[in-house]
Amino acid sequence: MLSRTADHLFWMSRYTERAENTARMLSVSYDTSMLPMRPDDAARTWQGVLSISELIPAYQARYRDITRDNVLFFMVADESNPASIVSCLHAARENARAVRGALSTEVWETQNQTWLAMRKHLQEGSLGKDPGQLAEWVKYRSHLSRGVVLGTMLQDEAFNFLRLGTFLERADNTARLLDVRFHAIQRDYHGIESERKTAQQFDFYHWSALLRSVSAFEVYRKVYRDVITPERVADLLVLRADMPRSLHACMREVVDNLKAVAHEGSQESQRKAGRLLADLQYGRIDEILDTGLHAYLTQFLDRVNMLGEFITRDFLVPEL
Repeated sequence: MLSRTADHLFWMSRYTERAENTARMLSVSYDTSMLPMRPDDAARTWQGVLSISELIPAYQARYRDITRDNVLFFMVADESNPASIVSCLHAARENARAVRGALSTEVWETQNQTWLAMRKHLQEGSLGKDPGQLAEWVKYRSHLSRGVVLGTMLQDEAFNFLRLGTFLERADNTARLLDVRFHAIQRDYHGIESERKTAQQFDFYHWSALLRSVSAFEVYRKVYRDVITPERVADLLVLRADMPRSLHACMREVVDNLKAVAHEGSQESQRKAGRLLADLQYGRIDEILDTGLHAYLTQFLDRVNMLGEFITRDFLVPEL
């Protein structure tokens, strides 16, 4: 496969996954903002959305205050923000158009229709009418895109690069989401004794929001059948191999798809991915928490970004 074709396929799936992940964050943050809370807490909730995507400087260059409406517009409809949903869906569509011949008709039509429908939603003011419903629609279109890929494409190298982009992006997002929300919740949880009951209620709703943002609330109840605790949330989203959005599950998919497209010059990419997966396979959550979850996730993100650079070098950059 030509490197540029692989590059377009890889980034088409990454942008589609990124749009869904942004929609998930916004949906949960919007629902959380409906809860009774102080203005400072509300602002911190929306600041967390920007922090996950490392967009606080870009946002502050355009807006004076962090408000719900401004953040929603910036993260959904602002075409000058390359991480907004509309920008991601446009980039996914353009990458798909560039490799139209490598995709099934159904995959191309799904990407194209998603982009056209998104523009129509924004023109009709869907963001202002019901941001939660628009976010659910974005999630549905992402699910549809992956389903069409699985159901209509030959499982060849094109398929492998689509899957590789999806799960590398998902691993990155899950780590960012867990890191930012874990620290925000922990800061609020450890209040003074007189505020312990209120803090615990606040804590429960926000742990629930974190789980819902990765479709893990029902999974948590099924696996643990107990109250929501920080340790188990971290265990579920980091080490559980059977949790679809956990770091372990994502890296297993990355390793498997890298193996399927491997060539003589890709040993370093495979080695880095394999070591990441091994650390997750044999890791223990108590050891991770003892050394610091923030430090662990920061290191994981650095390693995933480095892996992405090696994949780009080994597979996606045309040889001169």
